[in-house]
Amino acid sequence: MATRRRSLRPNLNFRPSGPDITRAEARGTRPTAPPTTIKEILVDLIMHLGKKTLFFDTNLKVALYLGALIVISAVGDTIPLPRSYLARSDNLFNRYFVKIGWGWTLLLVLPYVAMTSYTLCCGNFKKMLQRNLPRILIATAMWFFWTKFFNYIEYSYGRCAVKSFASKSSCLKAGHLWRGFDISGHAFILIHSSLVLIEESRPIIKWDTIREHLRNEFYNRSAAGRESSVNSEINPLRNLSDNDLKYLKFLYERFTPLIRILFIAISALQLLWDVMLVCTMLYFHRMVEKFVSGVIAILVWYFTYRFWYPSVILPDAPGTGNFIYQPKKIEAVPFMARRQQQPNAQAATDNNIPKFMGMPLYTNSRPSTGNGVTTSQNLEKEISS
Repeated sequence: MATRRRSLRPNLNFRPSGPDITRAEARGTRPTAPPTTIKEILVDLIMHLGKKTLFFDTNLKVALYLGALIVISAVGDTIPLPRSYLARSDNLFNRYFVKIGWGWTLLLVLPYVAMTSYTLCCGNFKKMLQRNLPRILIATAMWFFWTKFFNYIEYSYGRCAVKSFASKSSCLKAGHLWRGFDISGHAFILIHSSLVLIEESRPIIKWDTIREHLRNEFYNRSAAGRESSVNSEINPLRNLSDNDLKYLKFLYERFTPLIRILFIAISALQLLWDVMLVCTMLYFHRMVEKFVSGVIAILVWYFTYRFWYPSVILPDAPGTGNFIYQPKKIEAVPFMARRQQQPNAQAATDNNIPKFMGMPLYTNSRPSTGNGVTTSQNLEKEISS
């Protein structure tokens, strides 16, 4: 009884091209990925959950923010709610997180953007400074300007309950009430930080494919790869120089573990911002004050990440570097537009097909006359044939 022949090289991930291997045997072979460990599976699971919380439709998230600012804020203004720990302004999360919220955002997003951008720029520090880091400076400037503007509105157009006090500080110090239009800085910073975290963390999408592109591109540039007949796959790294490719491999292997840790922390922080935003809607400020600040935060996000950065004006959008590794989004054609794109003859044919309960009795593959309408004579010919 014949037995299965064992491989002479069971521990190799790809077939080598040494002197004992013929050219025909080496042709068409590619290196394969190493086996995945349990640790990597667990990390990938956590990363998957983080991506699910961050990267569902951003437009839908913005719409949810606007709707919640109206509905939940109205509930908090009209219905007396039981006081909880989160309703206190001195609670742990409000004191040590929300009040310095932009600091926590910068603590995570700044090294994340620096490492991902430096890797995608293949070690070009000047290009990273010019094309990527300015986004963080712009977001910081937006935060600083609008929070100061909110304070200016409150100080300038507010009044103390006792007319003898002209400033807010003296009014509050004396124990009186300051009445003014207090635009919610907390609602602004929470929405602004969440949208910045979502947009700036997008380079993690398809980040793991860079490892495969590196492996294939190094093989393509090797002697075996140049002789291979299956070397026609388009690799996004094919236009990089040898020096840039080596830098990319070194930076990718060095920074990827840290980038994953930062991404998990960013996902947790963004979830905390959403929870604290709901608490702000329920317990603090009036509805109109929170709605105005939320609308301003969304307009800032739309102007920068939807209008400014995708344009030709610097800085670039997140995930931009010396190569493109993320597939471009295919815009879905609206249903009514698809209906309008159909030829008139096809529409006329569909209208003449008999239907039962709205469904056609047969498809449009029947023999037809010159004008595309199926006749009974053609049906009889088809049946007889």
